[in-house]
Amino acid sequence: QVQLVESGGGLVQAGGSLRLSCAASGRAASSYKTGWFRQAPGKEREFVASISSIGGATAYADSVRGRFTISRDNAKKTVYLQMNSLKPEDTAVYYCATGIPPNYNYWGQGTQVTVSS
Repeated sequence: QVQLVESGGGLVQAGGSLRLSCAASGRAASSYKTGWFRQAPGKEREFVASISSIGGATAYADSVRGRFTISRDNAKKTVYLQMNSLKPEDTAVYYCATGIPPNYNYWGQGTQVTVSS
């Protein structure tokens, strides 16, 4: 069993930055991939970024590529999402998830990101 806790969300003005953290505890398998997803009010949850545990291969949604950076610290069992040049349309609840590819079996509770114009 794996537990995930997100932190770092908040209110920021457009053009600002935030860094989200996703701390894992429990049996976080070394082969797991971790991803960030987001869900805005009235919209479906969407993929934001992912990173593999071995090799650190990353993937990004087109809407965030070049502005967001996903990284991980395996020693701390923590995955980060650095978000720069934030836009009002980035406002959403952000979730991290992990699991054995291609599945995301474990999810965090989410952290709210609000970008004001």
